[in-house]
Amino acid sequence: MTQQQIGFIGGGNMASSLIGGLVSNGYPAEKITVSDLDAEKRTYLSDTFGVTVLEDSANVAALADILVLAVKPQVMQSVAISIGASVQKKKPVVVSIAAGIRVDALERWLGEGLAVVRCMPNTPALVKTGATGLYANAQVDDNQKDQVESLLRAVGVTVWVSSENDLDAVTALSGSGPAYFFMVMEALEEAAIAAGLDQKVAQLLTQETALGSAKMALESSESAGVLRQRVTSPGGTTERAIGILEEKGLKDIFHQAVLAAKQRSVELSDELGKS
Repeated sequence: MTQQQIGFIGGGNMASSLIGGLVSNGYPAEKITVSDLDAEKRTYLSDTFGVTVLEDSANVAALADILVLAVKPQVMQSVAISIGASVQKKKPVVVSIAAGIRVDALERWLGEGLAVVRCMPNTPALVKTGATGLYANAQVDDNQKDQVESLLRAVGVTVWVSSENDLDAVTALSGSGPAYFFMVMEALEEAAIAAGLDQKVAQLLTQETALGSAKMALESSESAGVLRQRVTSPGGTTERAIGILEEKGLKDIFHQAVLAAKQRSVELSDELGKS
């Protein structure tokens, strides 16, 4: 990424993770400015990363070439309206990481004619292993896409989608997905304890099995289905366990869950985008 001035409106966990990723990758701290109403957060960000911190969001917007909106969706409208004049004057690339806030709402609140990218990062971004879906409006050029992608790659992998509606599916999969895996891990740990293992042993084996399986999937060119078949020997223990999961309709349960999460994402976007 060329060394553009990056501004963050909001200094919470996700913004802190992005800032930490940028600085650890060699991005100059003096090129990053952050605003937050919380004085303790400002002090933490300044002391930890050496970035410039301000209380006034409009001042951050007036400086930024890339402006990251990292406030809660419920306050996005008031924040966006308050910085609209500064944004219109500077014309930065606006990057929103607020779930459920559509581009048309941001354009109403900030003003028309802006390059806007919506992002849906997930919580593993906090440990630099995130998965982020991105959508750009028509005003975003290829160079700006590269800049935004480099920004989000500081905390994990990125994937562009061609339709903004696809972000609802991204939300249902990778946005909510960590909770699905945590629930599976929780269930496996409890089952292992019921089978006789000590809690700490069950927890460690569950965590390492999850980590190892994900690593194998990432490093393999084969599908998850093929990898599953390879560890399922005919007549063995895994085959019997898989038979129970199939009998109970595990795949159908996940299908219903993801579609329900997608529908709720649509509903929340409708609610949050109202003027």
